[in-house]
Amino acid sequence: MRTRIDPKARSQMSKSVVIIGTRGYPSYYGGFETAVRKIAPFLADKGWDVTVYGRPGATSETDPERDSRIQTVTTWGFETKSVSTLSYGLSACLSATRRRPDVALVMNVANGYFLPFLHFRRIPTLVNVDGIEWERAKWGRLAKSVFRTGARLAARFGTRMVYDSHEIAVRWREDFGLEGDFIPYGGDVVDVLPLEPGLAHRGYVLVVARFVPENTIPEFLEASVALSKLWPVVIVGSSGYGGPIDERARVLAANNAGITWLGHISDDRRLLSLWQHAGVYFHGHSVGGTNPTLVQAMATATPIVARDTPYNREVLGEQGIFCAPTPDQITLAIGALMADPTLQERQSAALFARARERYTWEGVCQAYDFALTRLIAQPRIPNKKKQR
Repeated sequence: MRTRIDPKARSQMSKSVVIIGTRGYPSYYGGFETAVRKIAPFLADKGWDVTVYGRPGATSETDPERDSRIQTVTTWGFETKSVSTLSYGLSACLSATRRRPDVALVMNVANGYFLPFLHFRRIPTLVNVDGIEWERAKWGRLAKSVFRTGARLAARFGTRMVYDSHEIAVRWREDFGLEGDFIPYGGDVVDVLPLEPGLAHRGYVLVVARFVPENTIPEFLEASVALSKLWPVVIVGSSGYGGPIDERARVLAANNAGITWLGHISDDRRLLSLWQHAGVYFHGHSVGGTNPTLVQAMATATPIVARDTPYNREVLGEQGIFCAPTPDQITLAIGALMADPTLQERQSAALFARARERYTWEGVCQAYDFALTRLIAQPRIPNKKKQR
């Protein structure tokens, strides 16, 4: 039986945490990976022994951002769209049961299937549930069922949940009767960066997203034809596996001088520059919570048009400009903001201030440190508000 230790006393002792559910450290694939690049070194600064599980080929040993204090473990899995998350999650969780860390930070409810291994080894888990995966349009009926079941298992066997938005917390309270910790994402504030060659400050439209239907990419690509007649359109992202949306972006860029498709960008400074100088960043994500790309755009003081969802309204607040997910409405909303420099600068300043007040990496990392430390001191903090 674990002995409860006062959190202040425990903070002076060596603490160990494993991070499961990302592509590794340091990786630049998505929001979870960005969070781990920030959280892992912060925890090391606080005296944690940090181990991050990852996938073969997803990181570089010579990456200048790599912190030598962070241990990395590569496990096996199948690199396919349908089973990659599950297979790598299984191998990481099995490895963690042998390592016996003090606590595990688990990203993504798909790993709920393997939380029983950690649960029965008495390893407390802090589970970042991400968005409502079973409502994502990119998944078929079977995959949606897999994620829904994973969420139920995460609710049953996870020690404590993390919600990156209040709206996600509401859904988990309604669906599973669970409370948890609200910890969003942060954004990097940067000095003025050089412009991408061929572009002008506040003179182009930008989208940054993974190429999946729920990110409104098909609709944006259709809108980009009309927008590119007035302003350059820069498209950043891909599906990661190829497919019809990637092919549509390729064809549009090949046949329209005003459209540029840059694919996936792993160079942070280049991506931050694109956000910083954009006239409008379009954010079409629809089923996540607090999206890392949206918060980062706010932190770089970028004018934003977002798809109208409860999640995007929570993040942007009254300063947000929203539109329906149709090509015509996207074109109208972006066009109106691009044509109004005064509104661009007013919204830019307001969103930057909101980001500095609510969405900083310092605050995010402190919250994870506190939540993980609390789980060690009280490893069976109840998730449930009520039994269902």
